[in-house]
Amino acid sequence: MNILGISAFYHDSAACLVRDGRIIAAAQEERFSRRKHDARFPINAVTFCLREGKVGKDGLDIVAYYEKPLSKFVRILKSHFVSAPQNWEAFRQAIPLWLKERLWLPYTIEAELHRLGYAPPHKFVYPEHHQSHQASAFFPSPFQSAAILTADGVGEFDTTTIGKGQGNGVSILWQQTFPHSLGLLYSAFTYYTGFKVNSGEYKLMGLAPYGRPTYADRIYHHLVDLRPDGSFRLNMKYFGFLHEMRMTNRNFDELFGGPPRAPESEITRREMDLARSIQVVTEEIVLRMARAARSQTDEENLCMAGGVALNCVANGAIARAKIFRNIWIQPAAGDAGGALGAAMFAWHQAENQPRTLDAGCDAMRGSYLGPSFRDEDTQDFLTANGYPFRVLEGEGRAEAIATQLAQERVVGMFQGAMEYGPRALGNRSILADARSATMQSRLNLATKFRESFRPFAPAILEERAADWFELDAPSPYMLMVANLREDRRRPPQNDEASLPLDQWVNQVRSVTPAITHVDYSSRIQTVSARTNPQFHAILSAFERMTGCPLLVNTSFNVRSEPIVCTPANAYQCFMRTGIDVLVLNKFILHKGEQPAWEESIDWKQEFGLD
Repeated sequence: MNILGISAFYHDSAACLVRDGRIIAAAQEERFSRRKHDARFPINAVTFCLREGKVGKDGLDIVAYYEKPLSKFVRILKSHFVSAPQNWEAFRQAIPLWLKERLWLPYTIEAELHRLGYAPPHKFVYPEHHQSHQASAFFPSPFQSAAILTADGVGEFDTTTIGKGQGNGVSILWQQTFPHSLGLLYSAFTYYTGFKVNSGEYKLMGLAPYGRPTYADRIYHHLVDLRPDGSFRLNMKYFGFLHEMRMTNRNFDELFGGPPRAPESEITRREMDLARSIQVVTEEIVLRMARAARSQTDEENLCMAGGVALNCVANGAIARAKIFRNIWIQPAAGDAGGALGAAMFAWHQAENQPRTLDAGCDAMRGSYLGPSFRDEDTQDFLTANGYPFRVLEGEGRAEAIATQLAQERVVGMFQGAMEYGPRALGNRSILADARSATMQSRLNLATKFRESFRPFAPAILEERAADWFELDAPSPYMLMVANLREDRRRPPQNDEASLPLDQWVNQVRSVTPAITHVDYSSRIQTVSARTNPQFHAILSAFERMTGCPLLVNTSFNVRSEPIVCTPANAYQCFMRTGIDVLVLNKFILHKGEQPAWEESIDWKQEFGLD
């Protein structure tokens, strides 16, 4: 049975194909359209999934959409009616979209499938938004039963749920409803500190270790009425998302000492302290919810999804608290993962089909579920454009790549199937030597064109992770933060907190300074030979040369651009940036050997990087 899962129209549209319970393919629309966080109907992602699965023109059995559109429309109407007339502008913009497009979803899907030459599905399935998150968290997990914690901005009505997964079913045991939302609370501070909602939350999390939690008491006293079980109520007096076209309002400004920081302006001590304060509050709320989930389910395993599950610092706090024996987090935890969850829900729960575990392994195949490209096609692309290359084959491939990295060259790595979810996990990655004292600054400013304070993550051999980090479980999807072991650290050379931010960032505080954050933490990817043998081989070769089993691993893109999908995307990013070497499957290209790169557009201006 072929089941197509779809998430669309809000944030990170995506598609996923599940056949008889096995995940065949999955991808976000942004990777094909090259529009960051593309929320349009995922026509390109749908096309890829159906072609990858070799689905016949009349072979689509079910389309599963990741939420109930009518229920969401009712919630939006209720919210507008309650807050009228202050929210007239938001109402004026939202309602035409619903009346024109979103309430007619089955017809939209059938029309798009018809345009691709496919017959309508035999059935439509509409899980609730948080049921899709639950399904994405539990069904691919390696557990027969588990507690499930989901938290995000808002689905239809729910913003957080505690549930249980067992066998081939998931159920919601407790929910918190709109407007009381941990995701929206965190996004309010994202907006207030000058970052973009729904994409700048990572920046806020990365900024937090530079600050002090001086505003935490103010948040608890004025904004959040927090209960022992992690449930809370927001004081809507301070928020604008119900009544205005912004996250916060004047009362919020007065409470925290002024208007929001202007985007791209200087980051001050206030923003650092605000970031730390909301991170501390978020971790406390998540810990209380995790304890409540353990109490309500009596399960020793925890599965997580929803946008808040991408807060890897909070995830690390749960792991350190030992509330659960095992934790598994959906790598596409945000709305994109809803496509996978909806398809899995349709198979296991709607169709009541059994679920089979794979000897303790999850069903995500490393999240390498996107497009891959044949060597023949890649070579044709290089030859047709006159791009000089060399061929890397056999065991020498890993050694050749590791040699470039050991010489502190930045390597764009393009191999195998593209990752599903926001993290690059070695197949669409930029790799570099973490031992370099200048690499973090070099990558941020000359390669990624992003804020200098943002930390980089390490990819490390799974079997060596415990020798370097305070981590006692694998972290294959880069969704856990742990501290560097003390024997790998270096003591502060001076009073770092008194330094300007750009100098504070560049202090050497470990033997691998490029991946060590100011608080000695790192967002870790553990790499196993089973899941990604090619990446594992590169790390192993690098360790043999240098004694270091880890590398900087950051996504293959520049700020405001989606991760690269095709060889052409990769080559363009290679030539635009400070990447020295490009690996395209078995081909290696050196920057100095390439023809002059010219473009008819100012791409930096297009991405807002000037």
